[in-house]
Amino acid sequence: MGNVWTDLAVERDLDRPGRYRAEISEAWTLAVVPQGGIVTAIAVEAMAAALDDPSQTLRTQTSIFAGQVADGPIEIDVTVLRRGRSMSQLSATVRNPGAEAGLTVVAVFGAPRTGVDFLDLAPPDVGGPEGLRSYRDPLPDGIEFEFDRPPMRFWEEILETRPAVGRAPWEPFEPGPSDVVNWFRLDDPPTTADGLLHVAGPLVVCDTMPGSVGQKVGPLDRPWFGPSADYTLHVLGTAEPGWMLGHLRARAGADGYASVEMTLWPEDLSHPIAFATQVMFFTFLG
Repeated sequence: MGNVWTDLAVERDLDRPGRYRAEISEAWTLAVVPQGGIVTAIAVEAMAAALDDPSQTLRTQTSIFAGQVADGPIEIDVTVLRRGRSMSQLSATVRNPGAEAGLTVVAVFGAPRTGVDFLDLAPPDVGGPEGLRSYRDPLPDGIEFEFDRPPMRFWEEILETRPAVGRAPWEPFEPGPSDVVNWFRLDDPPTTADGLLHVAGPLVVCDTMPGSVGQKVGPLDRPWFGPSADYTLHVLGTAEPGWMLGHLRARAGADGYASVEMTLWPEDLSHPIAFATQVMFFTFLG
């Protein structure tokens, strides 16, 4: 792993059993704090280090955002809830030094098991990413539009997005479903020893679900962003690094919260990589 993904390199604190240390780069910052997906990925990496069993990989995790985690030095306190022969459960809390709360993750790691393989999901029927406009491209000719904030390094240097279905911010709003379909590509994807995409990749990509809310409700009277109350990801498969297709939906919103989801597919659409859900809440700017 190179560049910003070196943030996944957790170090054991020899003076505190169960504690690991790491540092989050400023490049991950969205709005005011680093993206929740990378904070979750660092927690998962610390749990994998504590478990120390390569046969058991992440199967599911749920993150609760109890306090902001800023860029810079962080502490990860890991508890092995149960260590099993084929399945283990762990928890981890990520916080800045001296902070009372941060992000707490509960996760299940498991080895392959005997079972039944099936699939009751289908990818959206869209073309490939070639020829689609990237959000990094200049605006179309004749369009006058200004984003609410300057470009962020996360979108410019870490994750490229090309919309296949859904309204671009500069296009007029028309009422309709919340469905958004994006092609995603990590600029420098993290990989495992066998060359496959590291689970940190899907954890980061799937933490972009609130875009489906904007598709459903259109522009509001004030700019907003959607921090996470929770974030759950189910690992459904592996993939080689490259383009990934995300199908985003916003299921419902009420009382200032919204329930959103994403299914993530590899470029060949052969099988889902992950399914994620999230409860976000509205934070208005200005």
